[in-house]
Amino acid sequence: MSSTPRCLVVDDDAAIRTLLAGFLQQHGLQVETVPDGTTLRRRLPQGGVDILVLDLMLPDDNGLALCQWAKASVPGLPVIMLTAQGDPVSRVLGLELGADDYLVKPFEPRELVARIKAVLRRGQAPALAAGAELRFAGWTFDRLRRQLLAPDGTVVALSAAEYRLLNAFVENPGRVLTRDRLLDLTRAPGTEVSDRSIDLAVSRLRGKLGEPPVIRTLRGEGYLFDVPVS
Repeated sequence: MSSTPRCLVVDDDAAIRTLLAGFLQQHGLQVETVPDGTTLRRRLPQGGVDILVLDLMLPDDNGLALCQWAKASVPGLPVIMLTAQGDPVSRVLGLELGADDYLVKPFEPRELVARIKAVLRRGQAPALAAGAELRFAGWTFDRLRRQLLAPDGTVVALSAAEYRLLNAFVENPGRVLTRDRLLDLTRAPGTEVSDRSIDLAVSRLRGKLGEPPVIRTLRGEGYLFDVPVS
């Protein structure tokens, strides 16, 4: 990534493109805009993009398909989706396809700046050998391929939220993580982000990891990933 993050905005509304380009540039980002999926498919393979802001409601292409294509074309590229109000299905599907965050229109440009910076910080955070296979309690977690293998070699599917949660745990083994800290580490997007959402996500992840449990609940404190990670 260059010293000044490079943001590509995809939106069919010229007024929104102009507004966002000016605002993001004022806040330290290099900004390029394109109006549709066709132009995005030509532009993205040329490189020089650190984060993609993608409107899912485009006239010429399926926004969810574009999100999936962008993630496959440029591994590790952060994607923030812009979605229509009252469209929870697209938001959920987009997150399952690997989007890193989303904003519901209409939104404050300042909120988009905050989301972009948070996603970029997350990508730059110190980590255990980012492309390496991490192992714990017989499990293998390949973060590059976003793949979890059970001790018997079975591939266990993870949602985008579960992937981020497990990633937070394996980077902090033996450390108590409060719900607030997990919210910060995973940046689970959406209006339903709350302590309860973390509890539900942990419950789902525990169910997939099975017995013996590797995630302990410390009442009044938070959660502990209670196995070594190598």
